[in-house]
Amino acid sequence: MKTLVIVAHPNLDQSKVNKTWMNRLQQEDLTIHNLYAQYPEFEIDVEKEQKLLLEYDRIVFQFPFYWYSTPALLKQWQDSVLSYGFAYGSEGNKLHGKELMLVISSGGPSEAYQAGGYNQYTMSELTRPLQATANLCGMHFLPSFLLQGMMNLTDEKLQESAEELVTYVTNPNLRSKR
Repeated sequence: MKTLVIVAHPNLDQSKVNKTWMNRLQQEDLTIHNLYAQYPEFEIDVEKEQKLLLEYDRIVFQFPFYWYSTPALLKQWQDSVLSYGFAYGSEGNKLHGKELMLVISSGGPSEAYQAGGYNQYTMSELTRPLQATANLCGMHFLPSFLLQGMMNLTDEKLQESAEELVTYVTNPNLRSKR
């Protein structure tokens, strides 16, 4: 299975978690695509990005959870690249059957992301727009990989999460939520 990991972090050099994850994933037989390094001026080459998507079976969005969503460039990428006639619509079947996985880090602990918690909603509820995007594009939405409470993360736990991430992202037997 060919896997593309789209990393979207606006300050990756200062990121403890996402930088560690990306560096560890680069050691595997995966393609890492750092959006902020590729498009620092937010001028996305839509044709190039669409051709890239066609080459892969599993698409992974790796990002920190920003204001209950993705960072701005990943949202712009979705708006531009997942266009009518390519990703959806009567002729838009180019992503049908591909898998979409989210790899998300959040500062808040998992207890904050539940009914009655600080944020009032589960991470699954908050990522519904991305799940709906996968559905619209005919993709299989895979269970997300989450690392929550990263503000209190030890270096040892960070390294463990990086190894768990590799195992998770490269697992060919994940069950789809579709």
